[in-house]
Amino acid sequence: MKGKFVTFEGCEGVGKSKQIQLLQDYLKKENINYYLTREPGGTPVSEQIRSIILDGKNSSMTDECEAMLYASARVQLLKEVVKPRLESGQLVLCDRYVDSSLAYQGYARGLGVEFINMINDYAIKNFSPDLTLFLNLSPEKAFERKGGVDKHDRLELSGMEFHNRVYQGYLELAKQNPQRIVVIDASGTKEQTHAKIINALKERNII
Repeated sequence: MKGKFVTFEGCEGVGKSKQIQLLQDYLKKENINYYLTREPGGTPVSEQIRSIILDGKNSSMTDECEAMLYASARVQLLKEVVKPRLESGQLVLCDRYVDSSLAYQGYARGLGVEFINMINDYAIKNFSPDLTLFLNLSPEKAFERKGGVDKHDRLELSGMEFHNRVYQGYLELAKQNPQRIVVIDASGTKEQTHAKIINALKERNII
């Protein structure tokens, strides 16, 4: 692949959306060609799958079904959007990727890393990110910053114990993948976090 693939990870309310917006502003200012997408979503099919996953009414969804829906949305996004853009030489930014499945379903839901790796084999083998930025902030602090839980988001309604397991899963993933995952301390101001992200991208020769 000619382009670079960068993914963003973190617990709910950690500030990913704001940091991605600040990064977009920076890239536009520097005339750096990029494309932003998200998971689950990014294509018409994947966005429909997203609505099913996050719908608070779908409380009976099994953990296995949830994990497979994420994997299905991911394959559609990779083939339809990510692959052609990387081949054209673009910088592709993705809000969440396989690490989310590992942290949320593998660790927090208890399905295990092996199961998640198996159902995401296509993504893992063919589209490993050049860099993953993990915004490090505990769930308690993240929800406090966010202003509470979104009552319409099925995942946010999973409880603090669940979100703490997600957080511990991310920390373990970062420990296991130090060459790919850069841990960004997100406890400071948005400007401080943004500066750390820019430095990480420059150090890895992404920009």
